[in-house]
Amino acid sequence: MNEQSQAAGVSWLESLLSFQGLEATVSPQLVEDAAGSSCWLVIDETHLSQAQVEGLIGPRGATLDSMQYLANTLLNLGKDTDGQQAFTIELAGYRARRQAELEAIAAQAAEQAQATGKEFEIRDLSSAERRQVHHFLKIHEGLETFSRGREPDRRLVVRQAGLQEGHET
Repeated sequence: MNEQSQAAGVSWLESLLSFQGLEATVSPQLVEDAAGSSCWLVIDETHLSQAQVEGLIGPRGATLDSMQYLANTLLNLGKDTDGQQAFTIELAGYRARRQAELEAIAAQAAEQAQATGKEFEIRDLSSAERRQVHHFLKIHEGLETFSRGREPDRRLVVRQAGLQEGHET
């Protein structure tokens, strides 16, 4: 990720926070993981109250997810696929904690699907979290993932590759 994209992300997020009457600095961190490289825009919560932090994170991370969706949409607008950058908005360690939880859930789902031959459904994930779990599980040969249902009851399904939907071994 280039410095110009990082600077644009920082500027955009600081402006968004300012529009909400919040003065907080944002620092970029380049993160490499199984999904590739992304820029984490880390909000410094030093000058934010606990209520402001909780409001920015939102219930189950919904507000943070919405800000992240806007960042990724607006900061990549008009760019071809190769020029697009992935942004993750972090506040008070929420994303890092949630990512660890998602990795554990993904590992459990993979283990269950492989051991039992049955589909394993994961509920209550945001679209961004489902995408993360899809990426985590790409490394597991013999497994496939897909989403089923409609929001707000959309689920991620993990199963042995080659099974037809609704069938088990």
